Order: sequence, then structure tokens, then C-alpha cells
Amino acid sequence: MKQRKLGSSGLAVSAIGLGCMGMSTAYGAADEAESVATLERALDLGINFFDTAEQYGPYENEALLGRVFKSRRHEVVLATKFGFKIENGVTTGITSELSHIRRAVEGSLRRLGTDYVDLLYQHRVDPAVPIEDVVGVMADLVREGKVRYLGLSEAGAANIRKAHAVHPISALQSEYSLWERNLEADIFPVLHELGIGLVPFSPLGRGFLSGTAQRAESYPESDFRHRDPRLQGDNFDANMRAAKVVGEIAAAKGTSSSQVALAWVLQQGADIVPIPGTKRRAYLEQNAGAVEVMLSASETALLEDALKQVAGERYSKERMAWVDR
Repeated sequence: MKQRKLGSSGLAVSAIGLGCMGMSTAYGAADEAESVATLERALDLGINFFDTAEQYGPYENEALLGRVFKSRRHEVVLATKFGFKIENGVTTGITSELSHIRRAVEGSLRRLGTDYVDLLYQHRVDPAVPIEDVVGVMADLVREGKVRYLGLSEAGAANIRKAHAVHPISALQSEYSLWERNLEADIFPVLHELGIGLVPFSPLGRGFLSGTAQRAESYPESDFRHRDPRLQGDNFDANMRAAKVVGEIAAAKGTSSSQVALAWVLQQGADIVPIPGTKRRAYLEQNAGAVEVMLSASETALLEDALKQVAGERYSKERMAWVDR
């Protein structure tokens, strides 16, 4: 697996990482045996960048990674996040209360079975706590050796600048794909100016770009996609028509739709490292092959033209309220 550096920080990771959320929550029932096999297979393929968070489960996903990587910690780059309020096993809001940050990180270290996290993100910006103060606590954790690099998730341009002025920010995690390009106008210029890498989550559009999406109502209420506006009603039909071109280009190239979609993301910048999520080895292996796929200028133009208009908001109104835009 090829390697990439996230911005100017020097943090080197595999060109494609693995989003681990779906192994424990959000996308149907968990299958621990297959998840363990998928994590181990990722290392075999040269994927060493694994993304988790205290919220995933909650807590279960970090514990899973801790068990699997207990004897292979030196082979992996672990990224985790704090920033949600979790009460009785339920996420009830966001919080970056300063005393919470340290407690959250100590809990993550314990569950991950390690004495340091490679990349620590603030999961969502908390408007009640100045981001300068949040990053100040995160920077203390770096100085103490408990964290190596710092990141933000779904942060807006102004807060990225404020955070970076306190301590170098190595990566921004945010949704980015052919399906969701909201970062390009305002966020990309800031990332390039400050030397911050991008870690796109949902680079396959929650299954739309890989051709596996279903209507929202076909998923159980516990599934994240059940409330996805882009999978509902007329939006679903319009988006399926738009995404059809991904499959057509993939068929012509002899690749999969997911490889075409990931190849497009990879070609947007050398410091962009997508983290497609999966809990199955077959999809993992398919995604890993995207690093060898090259898109021509004409193929890129076809993809971008077909997907320039996506129907529906990317989140429900409640979830969008947590995005710093």
C-alpha cells in the first residue's frame, strides 16, 4: 500500500485508511468475527490507518480495536475522537468541556490498550467552549506524550485558523466525495495555506457511489441511513440516476464503482487520505485496489458533471446543527 503524509505535519499513513464505526454501530448488526478478520486483513494489505471514536458503540469500537491490535500496536496508526456527550450509553449532544477532554482521552487510551493515540480529533466543534481552549488541552496531552498529532472534525474555516494558531493541526476530518463537495470553496484554501491534510469520511456516499445504497425506509430505525435525506423519496431516485455514471465508467475500466469513486477522491490532492468504512473483508479488498486506479481527464469530467447536482441535504436538520459551517 502506498503511503501519504497528512499535510506538512509529517504524519505518514497508508493512502487509504479504514473507518471502523460501522463495525460497532450505525450500519446494521455487528459481526465481531468478521470485523476482527477485516481489521487483520487490512494490516495484511498494508492499510495501517484506523479511525474510531469514543462515540462509536459507544465505547465498543475502541475496545474492539484494542483487542485486535494489542500485540501489533507498532504496526498501526490509531485515530480517535472526543466531543460528544454520552449518557447511559446514548449520545445526547456535543461537549468539549475542558475537564471532559482529559477524561475522554484517558478512557480511549484504556479501551485501545495503549499509552498514546497517534491522532486525536475534536469530533464536533462545541460553540460553548472557545476552540483555543480546547486545543490548549489537546496540546497539553501532546506534551505529555499521550497524543502525537491533533485534528479537527467537521470544523469551519474560522475555527480551523483559531485552532492552528494554538497548536499545529495535522488533519481535518470531514465528509468529502463526488457526492459531497462542500469543502472546496471555503475549506480547501485554508487547508492548503496552513498545511493541513484532509481525511474524508463517507467517500462512497454511504453506498450510493458503490451501487449498494437502498431507500431509507428499507433500513431499520437504528441504522444511520434510515434518516438520510438523500435516500428518501424523490431524492433517492434522482441520486440513483446521477450515480449511474460511476458504474458505467467502472464497467468500461474493468474496475468496481467504489474503486472509481475512491480514485476520484485520491486524485484531488496528495495529502488527502479517505477512510471508507466497512466491516467486511471483500469490500476492504476492493477499496484497497483503488490506489491503482487512474481516471482520465474525460472520465473525471463525466463523473463531476453527472454528480454536480445531488438531491437532498447530507444530514437531517438535527445532525446538520452539529456541523461547524
